[in-house]
Amino acid sequence: MDPVTQGAFGAIFAQTFSNKKKILFGSIVGCFAGLAPDLDIFIRSASDPLLKLEYHRQFTHSLIFIPIGALIVTLFSRIIFKKYLSWGETYLFSFLGFATHGLLDACTSYGTQLLWPFTDERISWNYISVVDPFLTIPVILAIIFVIIMKNKYITLFGIVYILAYLTFGAYQENRAQFVGKSIANLRGHDIKDLTAKPSLGNLFLWKTIYEDDGFYYVDAARLFTKSEYCQGTKIKKFDLNNDFLELDVNSQQYKDIKRFDWFSQGYLGKVIEKKIITDVRYSAVPNEVDGLWGIKINLDKNNSSHVDWVVNRSNYMEKWKRFFDLILGKNCKSLIN
Repeated sequence: MDPVTQGAFGAIFAQTFSNKKKILFGSIVGCFAGLAPDLDIFIRSASDPLLKLEYHRQFTHSLIFIPIGALIVTLFSRIIFKKYLSWGETYLFSFLGFATHGLLDACTSYGTQLLWPFTDERISWNYISVVDPFLTIPVILAIIFVIIMKNKYITLFGIVYILAYLTFGAYQENRAQFVGKSIANLRGHDIKDLTAKPSLGNLFLWKTIYEDDGFYYVDAARLFTKSEYCQGTKIKKFDLNNDFLELDVNSQQYKDIKRFDWFSQGYLGKVIEKKIITDVRYSAVPNEVDGLWGIKINLDKNNSSHVDWVVNRSNYMEKWKRFFDLILGKNCKSLIN
């Protein structure tokens, strides 16, 4: 989730145990703690572009690390707030803020290793987008009003709003799954690995992905008062056993492909003419397969060289136009919900 939302969640949950006199300090500590797990973004390597993918949302986001992370935040927070908060209060606010981070990230589709070190599974519940102003702004307003008015009932309202919004996200995810299954049935496809994820910044336009006969089919689901689908396209599924056979299985690039497959939860598509393997889950327009990122294979590299990391930032204005066209329902068809 974006840092603004993470900080806001940490602050509002810390407010639940703050008394009125200390609510500002509790909010600040909770905010810091809510942000702290994302310090793992500094674990990266200039020579290994996938290292950042392996360690972001890993141990700092796991449930077992929460008490340790809260302790670290407490030690730093005491430098500033020692005069205003006791050790116990500082740790409590740090714990509440730190605990919200991994759980909130797991509600997105990016994948979070909540159960590290017992498993490296990337948990993703697909309830909300990684950026969603409809979730973030009301929470920030609640925090501000609580600090100004010293009224903790507003904190309660903020938390109820959060739970209601996440519940709505789960409901919309279920509707999107229904749309995905309906599209596949219309095409006469045998569904494998159907998933649905919200598009950027809202819970009304979703991306559906399913596999059939070696292809990933990508469509959009528009979910307002009625369910609609916006037909998309398909991309050949990447097959490690049959694609890039020239690649040495002992090479670093071969190992990198397996690492990227783990990160993308198996949703890899191939653009053979460019020797690019793309993460099918993410695109600017939900019914397209123009991935936001991927890896590029270079068969001329030696066995110790890593793949190249590719970021797709082309034609953003055109993509935003197509995105809002889908929001408005252009070229979308109705389904019976």
